[in-house]
Amino acid sequence: MQRKALYGLLLIGLIVAPFAGAYPLFVMKVLCFALFAAAFNLLIGYTGLLSFGHAMFLASAGYTTGYAIQSLGFTPELGVAAGTAVATLLGVIVGIFAIRRQGIYFAMVTLALAQMVYFVFLQAPFTHGEDGLQGVPRGKLFGVLPLDSDLTLYYVVLVVMVLAFALIVRIVHSPFGQVLVAIKENEPRAISLGYDTDRFKLLAFVLSAGLAGLAGSLKVLVLGFETLGDAYWTMSGLVVLMTLVGGMGTLFGPLLGAALIVALEDRLGDIGTALAQVTGVEWFRSLGESATIVTGLIFIACVLAFRRGIVGEIVARVRPLRA
Repeated sequence: MQRKALYGLLLIGLIVAPFAGAYPLFVMKVLCFALFAAAFNLLIGYTGLLSFGHAMFLASAGYTTGYAIQSLGFTPELGVAAGTAVATLLGVIVGIFAIRRQGIYFAMVTLALAQMVYFVFLQAPFTHGEDGLQGVPRGKLFGVLPLDSDLTLYYVVLVVMVLAFALIVRIVHSPFGQVLVAIKENEPRAISLGYDTDRFKLLAFVLSAGLAGLAGSLKVLVLGFETLGDAYWTMSGLVVLMTLVGGMGTLFGPLLGAALIVALEDRLGDIGTALAQVTGVEWFRSLGESATIVTGLIFIACVLAFRRGIVGEIVARVRPLRA
C-alpha cells in the first residue's frame, strides 16, 4: 500500500510538473533515461546479468526512429514502434550469443558486440557518421495531434513511460519474474527444479533490450537528434551508474538514479556558478566541465558507503522497523 501511495504521489508530481516551473524538455529527457535504467535493472537487478553493451539498443532504436521519421515519412508512433522492434530484434540476436556465457564473460561478449554495432553506425551512410541525425521532426501523432509543443509531447511521453513502467512492475511480480529472481539467486537449483534457465534469460534479455529501445526512440523524438554518443561504451557505463546509485534490484531505484545523474550532467554548471557566487571560490565555475569527474566520485561513494544504492539502503533500514 505504501509503495502504491509513493507511485501515486510521483505520478501526480509528474503531471503537475510543467505547471510548477519544471522545464518539460528536461523532464522528458529524465523520463527517457529513467526508462532506460529501469530496462537495464530488469536484466541485472532481477536476473543477475551484467550487460556492458546496453547502449547499442538505445542507439539502434534512436537511429531507426530518426531515419524512419525523417527520411521515410513515418508518423511518430510508427517511428517509435519501428525503433523498438529493431532494438528487440537486435536483443534476440545478441542474446542468443551472450547467454551462452556467465559472469564477466557475459559482460565482455555484450561489450564486444556493442562496439561492433558502434562501428557499424560510424560507417553507415544513413547515420551521417560523427555528425549524427539532426533535425528529426516530431510530426503528428496518428496523423492528427501535432507534437511541436513541448507540453503536448511531454504528456505523450509520460503516458508511454507509465505504461512501460507498469509492464516492468507486472513482469517483476509475475511467476516469470520470480523465476528470474531464482536464477539470479541460485541458477543450478533453478535448473534442478526443471526450469530451462537459458530460455528465461534470453527472454529477459530481449524484454530489457526492447524497453531500452523504446527509451531510445522516445529520446530522439524528444531531442530531435541522434548521435554516436548513445552507441558508445560510456553510455552503457552511465546506465550501470544510474542503476547502482539508485538501487539495483528495486523498482524505484533506477528512476531516482537516472534523475540524479541526468540532473547533475545538465545542471552542474549552474550549481557551480551558484557555489562560486556564494563562497567566492572561482574554481566552482569549472564544475560544468567536470561532470565525468563528479559522476565518478558519486560512483566511488556509492560503492564504499551505500552498496545497495539510495533506495536499497532506505528499504534495508525501514524493513526491520516495520517488522
